[in-house]
Amino acid sequence: MSADPNSFIGVFDSGVGGISVLKSLVTELPNENFRYFGDSANAPYGEKTEEEVAALSHAIVERFIADGAKAIVIACNTATSAAAPSLRSAYPDLPIIGIEPALKPATEAPDHGRILVMATDITLRLDKYHELAETYGRDCEVISVPCPGLAGRIEHGHLDESDLVEMIRSYVGSFAGTVGSVVLGCTHYPFVRRQITEVLGPEVKFYDGGAGTARQLRSRLDRKGLLAPVDHVGEVGFASSKDTPEEIALYREFFAREL
Repeated sequence: MSADPNSFIGVFDSGVGGISVLKSLVTELPNENFRYFGDSANAPYGEKTEEEVAALSHAIVERFIADGAKAIVIACNTATSAAAPSLRSAYPDLPIIGIEPALKPATEAPDHGRILVMATDITLRLDKYHELAETYGRDCEVISVPCPGLAGRIEHGHLDESDLVEMIRSYVGSFAGTVGSVVLGCTHYPFVRRQITEVLGPEVKFYDGGAGTARQLRSRLDRKGLLAPVDHVGEVGFASSKDTPEEIALYREFFAREL
């Protein structure tokens, strides 16, 4: 296992969703080298069992470690809930940063109103989410809405097509004009903020865990003396279990998108 500040940070998700987190990581840590792996051949994780997600996550991290990763970012709410504890137990000396639904900042914001949490089925079922909801949702109304199939639809790109808006409307259209905040509990969902706004109304405020994850990564690297030199120009590489030029081109297209 490498402890070289000049090495790379491995970032993974079930597909393109974690690229929303990667963008926050690169903004916060522009001197770092990042390698992003999207497990698109097995996407979406949110529709698999907890055991399946944990096994897939361990296999990806093992490959990152074999290549010399100095830290890992689990850029997936589902994989964080299902695999982060066992990964940290297996690799106690390796900084492993996860992501979780941004309920804390949403509930602490002034005038947050009713809070809508959009997430995958498995994320909303796992104990980690229920602990967050109980801890931070005591003094407000938190509405949890599973969105089966939405992450998979985002995986296909073509985000400007009308079927995507209609899919979102089928999940959350009944809350239009009645919620003040939306927690994006899947890393795919920041890519469709505009479409969610079209359904829920222009006043809604969004919260996701990308920026907080980036700050946590910086802190962990700093404590371990693993930050890249300030004069180093960071690089970003992409790989996928669906190893085709078209898939990598799709990843780069998502990376270039504004959120």
